[in-house]
Amino acid sequence: MPVATLITRLSPRHAPMLIEAFRFGVVGALGFLVDTAVLYGALALGAGLYGGRVLSYLAAASFTWAVNRAWTFAGRAAGAKAGRQWALFVLVNLGGFVLNYGTYAAMVAWWPLAALHPVLGVAGGAIAGMGCNFVLSRAVVFRPPQA
Repeated sequence: MPVATLITRLSPRHAPMLIEAFRFGVVGALGFLVDTAVLYGALALGAGLYGGRVLSYLAAASFTWAVNRAWTFAGRAAGAKAGRQWALFVLVNLGGFVLNYGTYAAMVAWWPLAALHPVLGVAGGAIAGMGCNFVLSRAVVFRPPQA
């Protein structure tokens, strides 16, 4: 049974939001892979744990914006100018970024295992920032078009 059908049966009233939340989570998991790959690439090029993370976060944010625009919030993205919407996505998700990067920085600074394996800090940061990013993305960036 497809996830959307299951969600609709379990909670018909909240199904649209729950389906978006599920899709947002899937996109976030893919963004985690992009984030991690770019971070490790940046580390290999000498960017360091903190500078590399800024680069990887921007790459992941750009990727997740594009997929969320095309899939998660497809009906809500209609008519919005892509460049403006991307900038708004990055801007309003700064709250999630603060939680994400702060968690990452704390983990790599205070947990030697996370400094040795930064993917642990990336995962912790992604989990910390996801809820904030979903709420802000849904309410501000991908608002339904005004009638």
